[in-house]
Amino acid sequence: MTQGNGTRVTEFLLLGFAVRQEVQCILFLVFLVIYITSLVGNAGIILLIKYDARLHTPMYFFLQNLAFVDLCYTSAITPKMLVNFLVTDKSISFSGCVTQLYVYGVFATTECYLLAAMAVDRYVAICNPLRYPIVMSQRACIQLVTGSYVMGSLNATIHTGFLLSLSFCNPNTINHFFCELPPILALSCSNIDVNITLIIIFVGFNLLSTLLVVFFSYIYILAAILRMPSASGRNKAFSTCASHLTAVIIFYGTASYMYLQPSSSESQENDKVASVFYGIVIPMLNPLIYSLRNKEVKDAVKVLVKSCY
Repeated sequence: MTQGNGTRVTEFLLLGFAVRQEVQCILFLVFLVIYITSLVGNAGIILLIKYDARLHTPMYFFLQNLAFVDLCYTSAITPKMLVNFLVTDKSISFSGCVTQLYVYGVFATTECYLLAAMAVDRYVAICNPLRYPIVMSQRACIQLVTGSYVMGSLNATIHTGFLLSLSFCNPNTINHFFCELPPILALSCSNIDVNITLIIIFVGFNLLSTLLVVFFSYIYILAAILRMPSASGRNKAFSTCASHLTAVIIFYGTASYMYLQPSSSESQENDKVASVFYGIVIPMLNPLIYSLRNKEVKDAVKVLVKSCY
């Protein structure tokens, strides 16, 4: 384990939340309920879209993939966090930490691009309805989704690859409840300037490019809606965008706060709160947002419930 003048780290300790034991038990129950709700909600969305032929449209194809992504990246971090609420040994192996970071990075980044693809889908549906079946063909939808996963994998691979080139010496305590990149880099005894630059470049590009796609899509959508002659048409158009816009605001708001603010000891504590919302709460909210605000999903659920009786 000894290498040179320092001690090479083979495991990390996740500090988690600095609260009393009784509070940790309460947090365990709260996050367990949130996680179970996420699992049931996202798995339910995936299965509902798969088995209801009326939902076999581009919009729901993207939503199905969004549910899968939410399921994956919350499952990358929540189970370990739940276990750490109940045990005194909060260690995680170096390889386990890197794996957690990689999986989380892949799917969190993929979600950015999926939300952008969904904005493009709504833009075409509202601004070019006659060309919608041609522009948003099955091939185009598959390409957009595949591109989202490729960008997520590329982002995570670059950050993880450069992380593995660093040396880690004692201390090995990560001031977080999962293996997030900035707090891991803070423990390195190597020069991390390149890693910080990569975070600024890639996270900035991923957030800014996808956010600009969403922003300009909705500028054109809003202009098209305002030109509609009938109030019922405007209401229908707004309702098809409301769920996606709500998810976008919540996701990008917390992601921007977490990654684009200056690092400090106070910001690390705030990052934990943002990470809870970003990595645990949002995957639970998305199925609720899309089911409670979407008439077609609610109708599909009603049909499914009736068929069970």
